[in-house]
Amino acid sequence: SVFTVLILTLLVLLTVATFLWNLLVLATILRVKAFHRVPHNLVASTAVSDVLVAALVMPLSLVKELSAGRRWRLGRELCLVWVCFDVLCCTASIWNVTAIALDRYWSITRQLQYTLLARRRISNVMIALTWLLSAAISLAPLLGWGETYSPEQERCQVSQDPAYTIVSTGGAFYLPLCVVLFVYWKIYKASKLHMAGRRRNAVVPLPEAAQVKEASQEPQMVFTARRAAITFQTDGETWREQKEKKAALMVGILIGVFVLCWIPFFITALISPLCSCNIPPVWKSIFLWLGYSNSFFNPLIYTAFNKNYNNAFKNLFVKQR
Repeated sequence: SVFTVLILTLLVLLTVATFLWNLLVLATILRVKAFHRVPHNLVASTAVSDVLVAALVMPLSLVKELSAGRRWRLGRELCLVWVCFDVLCCTASIWNVTAIALDRYWSITRQLQYTLLARRRISNVMIALTWLLSAAISLAPLLGWGETYSPEQERCQVSQDPAYTIVSTGGAFYLPLCVVLFVYWKIYKASKLHMAGRRRNAVVPLPEAAQVKEASQEPQMVFTARRAAITFQTDGETWREQKEKKAALMVGILIGVFVLCWIPFFITALISPLCSCNIPPVWKSIFLWLGYSNSFFNPLIYTAFNKNYNNAFKNLFVKQR
């Protein structure tokens, strides 16, 4: 039908766009020396996981969608490879988003302790833990924890063992969900505290003769010297406040899209094996591809809030021409 052809076209375009966009981010980070530092290594790790989702997971999922009855006709070995990479790459993508949120949180709330050296070490540790945890969750069924392939029913899916379902969904989604929600709440709270402190510390305007004003550009600053101490107030936002607002907005959008994309899939993935509920296959497919779309939105979000990426993209294309 026309509707089926339209859906198929959209899924193919989503797969290609996800692969190309994340590949562009990786190429930019590799070619621009200024990006060879934190937090761009976290962005690179996220792009790697999302590229693998688009290259190894989404095409085979598309083949499964095209088969009659969504049956798996590619054999046991390829089924195990597909399920393993599906869990590995999607879990890594989710935890990389969590690592980016944590990095933004610490850079705002612990500016003195979170130095460049500490930031590099912590980010490398988070990347290593992300991929190790993802590998542990994805390899567990291969070691005998549940079954992923049924030759009689020609069915290939993530292990439906109840114990594995609880552990895998908890480690792959619900635990990072709690972390990112807590992080965003702390960022929002810290931003509100700084704004409240700024209003409390505002200096009462002095007579015109005692004021020394800068140019009329925003933010205007008023300096006063009293007993060898200098205090100041601003009529506009400081650079730090603008940075905090921008970081809070970026993390908020990143978390919001992440939750909207993945929560329908993981709710059904947790409930279905535990209650033996029969969820229609079409809804399983919708929720699965909605989760895959998060790999497309990730690079759009964290590059849209960084002008350096936009300039690097332009320079990259200009050099190629």
